[in-house]
Amino acid sequence: MKEVQVNSVMLVDDNDTDNFIHKRVIELTGFAKNIIVKNSGKSALEFLESNKSNLDALPDLIFLDINMPIVDGFVFLFEYENFPDPVKDKCKIVILSSSDSKRDIDRIVDNEYVINFITKPLSEEALDDLKTIL
Repeated sequence: MKEVQVNSVMLVDDNDTDNFIHKRVIELTGFAKNIIVKNSGKSALEFLESNKSNLDALPDLIFLDINMPIVDGFVFLFEYENFPDPVKDKCKIVILSSSDSKRDIDRIVDNEYVINFITKPLSEEALDDLKTIL
């Protein structure tokens, strides 16, 4: 397997415990150098908006939860489509969700910006699998 280290990832989840655990897994596996944590879809979109002209500040991967209040994963993806192409080319989206609704999964993996769907919790094996498609 090729060794891949991602420069920067963003965790987008309203559950602080999940964010803590997923951050630790990413740190312990050395998957990414930098980890940005946002506990709402809205704050993640605001971060992308405020850094859209500085691609180096943007994450290479966004781990996005589906079920969040106000701005859920579907709304996030809808808003994400409005970003300039350089932002969408840089930031790949991985759904990281506990949802096992076939309708949710089908709806979200059909999105052109979503490269993978991972069921929580994030694991070393899931990160290894992800490296094969990066």
